[in-house]
Amino acid sequence: MSLTLSVAELVNRAQAKIESISADQARALIDDDNVRFVDLRDVRELKREGTIPGALHAPRGMLEFWVDPDSPYHKPDFASGQRFILFCALGHRSALATAQLQDMGFGPVCDIDGGFKAWREAGGETQEKSG
Repeated sequence: MSLTLSVAELVNRAQAKIESISADQARALIDDDNVRFVDLRDVRELKREGTIPGALHAPRGMLEFWVDPDSPYHKPDFASGQRFILFCALGHRSALATAQLQDMGFGPVCDIDGGFKAWREAGGETQEKSG
């Protein structure tokens, strides 16, 4: 099978049209009530590595459904009017998700460049996540 577009190219295209903030910039926003961190990683990643304190877990496969107010799966967390900062392990899934949400007209939304790995490397606080 020959793909006409690689996942790397999809991520590059997404990154070219979204706002990404550094882990240090994200750390400066951790106590801002107008900001909501959203962890897109799989539940197994959360259990294994923890998450950013207070982050909302939104599995990547459900994100668009949870954001859309007309979806039967809509989550009121996404109607708060806050700025949403998405993250995943390395920033690839969150770049794709941020671009998708922008395409839906949702925002303000950005992602953390380098994801949860960059967050930890920058000394960002983490918390255990169970269940």
